[in-house]
Amino acid sequence: MIYALFAMVILTFIVGIIALVVRFKSVSNGQVKIKYYQAMQGQTVPERVTQTTRSFNNMFEVPVLFYVVSTLFVSLQIDSDTALYLAWIFVSFRVAHAWVHLTYNNVIHRMLMFWGGVIAVLGMWLVLIIAIR
Repeated sequence: MIYALFAMVILTFIVGIIALVVRFKSVSNGQVKIKYYQAMQGQTVPERVTQTTRSFNNMFEVPVLFYVVSTLFVSLQIDSDTALYLAWIFVSFRVAHAWVHLTYNNVIHRMLMFWGGVIAVLGMWLVLIIAIR
């Protein structure tokens, strides 16, 4: 389980670095004034800036449920192959979601990756509830 957690952390840092690079480039090439980033308002920004920012923000939404349930499995010392498989399925869907979001950004494909991850993390919660019963 700890390796799946670590994989999500690494994914979050990768997406964050991509967002940061895009922001730096937007300022250095004059597309965005640095003042915009104080409150994230005041001018229209390139779609790529918004896209990478939202992708990074997504790393702190549903994945929080994954971090909590995974931490509970580890801290309560509950060994479950099913939960472990679901954890890796979740991570895989999140990688796919980030890839779709940061590349060709097809909304339907992104939604499918999102809901695949949601179902996987819900499955982890159900396995946990059954295990502690």
